[in-house]
Amino acid sequence: MTDAAIEEVPAEPAPPEEAFGALVTWSRGQRVLHPTRETYLATVEALRDAGFIMCVDVCAVDYLLAKHGRALPVGIEAERFEVVANFINPAERSRIRTRVQVPESDPTCPSLWPLHAGTEGPEREAFDLFGITFDGHPDMTRILMPENWQGHPLRKDYAMGRIPVQFKGAPSS
Repeated sequence: MTDAAIEEVPAEPAPPEEAFGALVTWSRGQRVLHPTRETYLATVEALRDAGFIMCVDVCAVDYLLAKHGRALPVGIEAERFEVVANFINPAERSRIRTRVQVPESDPTCPSLWPLHAGTEGPEREAFDLFGITFDGHPDMTRILMPENWQGHPLRKDYAMGRIPVQFKGAPSS
């Protein structure tokens, strides 16, 4: 048999890594799960059942101008907003992060409050500052800004305000 007779079969790409019902990427040695909005609660419940009993943070990110430049697994479509939650498994001394894509046209995400009661405040902050509503949250009201405030100050398209400063003893204009 000659080398020309040996036909090379292209290797099939490895299937994407999955854990807890979500696609996985890695960031700085930490596993990052990418559940959809529809599978988010089931993924977090599976994490809790596996020992990730502490949710240490829930926050939001606005990717207004960088929507297409971030690392996401194949099959996850980049959206303007992202809800990020971090969990700890104290028995194994390990961390895991979830990143849920939230579209600008429907800025809603399921609330983690039924599974982790300590997420009530951070979800209210994400609502107040980014305008993401958390379905199932017990008190989806502003927490930092006044109730009558218009807009969400951490959105990248929020107009920067200007507050005039008057120094003591300075001539007024």
